[in-house]
Amino acid sequence: MNNLYDTDYEQWAEQQKQFLQSGQLDRLDIKNLLEELGQAVKNNRRSLKSGLKILILHLLKVDYQLRVLQDPWVQDKVIHTWLPSINNPRSDITDLLADSPSLKHHLTDVIAQSYPMARAEAVGQMNKYIHSPHKRLTASSFPDTCPWTFEQLMSLDLYP
Repeated sequence: MNNLYDTDYEQWAEQQKQFLQSGQLDRLDIKNLLEELGQAVKNNRRSLKSGLKILILHLLKVDYQLRVLQDPWVQDKVIHTWLPSINNPRSDITDLLADSPSLKHHLTDVIAQSYPMARAEAVGQMNKYIHSPHKRLTASSFPDTCPWTFEQLMSLDLYP
């Protein structure tokens, strides 16, 4: 059984499913099933963290453009092109939470973990377009903690 797990994962998974459905619990590959379940939990949390990081990253960039730079050209011509990069992660997060509602219990922690990474990426991405050294962004260009609640992050009305 372990050999099948190592050589043909799809067939192994189908076999495990059949063993469960037929009540052949003594034939289950418990060690690898437990490992797979643990990985599924980690993957869901990783997906949530990744989606929130991308969402926060793009909201930070839009917010900085509108609030700090106050560039009317960006506001009128560019920001609408960024909306998919905000709405796509929202949709993915909504789907993930619909499939795994218990992830909602981890939102505060995951936002706290995602925010510093999003802030660092926002600084790096925006500095690519700033050629004057004294105008370059730093981590202090953004708040120390995420300025939005989960509900605000997910609100279709939030385009800072």
